[in-house]
Amino acid sequence: MTVALLGSSASQAPSTALQSSSINQEDFLKLLLTQLKFQDPLKPVDNTAFLAQLAQFSSLAQTKALDDKIGQLLSIQSATQSIGLLGKTVEVTTSTGNVVGQVTTLSLPDGVPSLTVTDSTGAVLTGISLSQITVVR
Repeated sequence: MTVALLGSSASQAPSTALQSSSINQEDFLKLLLTQLKFQDPLKPVDNTAFLAQLAQFSSLAQTKALDDKIGQLLSIQSATQSIGLLGKTVEVTTSTGNVVGQVTTLSLPDGVPSLTVTDSTGAVLTGISLSQITVVR
């Protein structure tokens, strides 16, 4: 029985430049308090605008936390999927073409699965990622 396997890369992280350009909740509250201190008492800003900004920031924080949890879930799923490949015959896409071999070893450096595949001639391919596997037999 032949099964096609879709590889995924769960280790992709946002760039550090993007992370450093965003503000956190503490910065937002400081900005909000500064805005309240210096507003004109005769022309106060609408309270609903402040509440809407706070709600948007809270929603953004919850979305970020959800994104982090989904990343962890994908990492666990790829590790579990790779454990099931031990001893299986797979077809691997390499820079020199496709190679058929048996998965002999699994390592998880930094939580990212890295497989070792031994082909029929005894050649060993190391550092194989799940995205390189096209067919599991």
